[in-house]
Amino acid sequence: MTKARVAAIATHLPGEVVSNEDLAAVFPEWTADKILAKTGIAERRVSADDETAADLAAQAAEKLFAAEAIDRSSIDFVLLCTQSPDFILPTTACVLQERLGLRQDIGALDFNLGCSGFVYGLSLAKGLIEAGNARRVLLLTADTYTKLIHPKDKSVRTIFGDGAAATLVEAADGDADAIGPFIFGTNGKGAKDLMVKTGGARAERTEASAAEYSDESGNTRTDDHLFMDGGAVMAFTLRAVPDSVRRLLDKANLTIDDIDHVVFHQANAFILETLRKKCQIPEEKFVVHMTHCGNTVSSTIPIALTSLPRRADGRRRVMVVGFGVGLSWAGTIIDF
Repeated sequence: MTKARVAAIATHLPGEVVSNEDLAAVFPEWTADKILAKTGIAERRVSADDETAADLAAQAAEKLFAAEAIDRSSIDFVLLCTQSPDFILPTTACVLQERLGLRQDIGALDFNLGCSGFVYGLSLAKGLIEAGNARRVLLLTADTYTKLIHPKDKSVRTIFGDGAAATLVEAADGDADAIGPFIFGTNGKGAKDLMVKTGGARAERTEASAAEYSDESGNTRTDDHLFMDGGAVMAFTLRAVPDSVRRLLDKANLTIDDIDHVVFHQANAFILETLRKKCQIPEEKFVVHMTHCGNTVSSTIPIALTSLPRRADGRRRVMVVGFGVGLSWAGTIIDF
């Protein structure tokens, strides 16, 4: 029986570093230590003006091919999760097919999802493989959220960084699932809580949308920039994630004792610690890996996965749960 498995992961971060000291110079009411205490982030990576999500994804893919000696002609499908595509059309995955020198008789598509996107991507890759439509899927996650952030909006500038990951999902023989089961959740009522209002077909960017305004906390932005209602997103997270963990463990017929590591979307340190306690996850199983890259949206989970040790038998069983913009959430179990 053919099953899908995660074979390898490589990551790429852009070169420019924005430290807490840099941000404290812009927001003197916050010290570097205060930013670290509130977010768990010491520095974040920022893409260059002419650097796109596709550039980051291509770098991650090339690192994957080189590190794992992967024959790029063996790739049967490219999936790109991004909310910052190079173009409205064509799909950026098609552009990456040519750029990466992949075969032409393969599939390639983008899907627009954020913090839950890696888990969704695993489900798509698993479906393609176990339906017999691909043997090797290149799952790319890449975002450049910093280009959407107003430089005077400390509510999001202190949190988000740019980055990418390339994950090889491939067919393997066996009866046991190496990826799955999955749980999903969607609440479009909360779409307004984390969004960029303009730039799509619903609302064009205009002179009026570019007008600056400040909120009661002193964060400055325009309707053309990223907006996050932190309180609403936090409330959603505390409702959705603990229930998702319970549902996933029940569906997998496992307990938390059966899990080696738990990797949640790396939103910020406060949310993660609150969730860890609420879900009653032992501290030694819980992964926090964002101090030197920040919240990289769809790439936080694969970046964190690259930091995990293996058991004596060379394996590890990991619960992954993504949650955020959409509002959207998803979880799965990975043995790899």
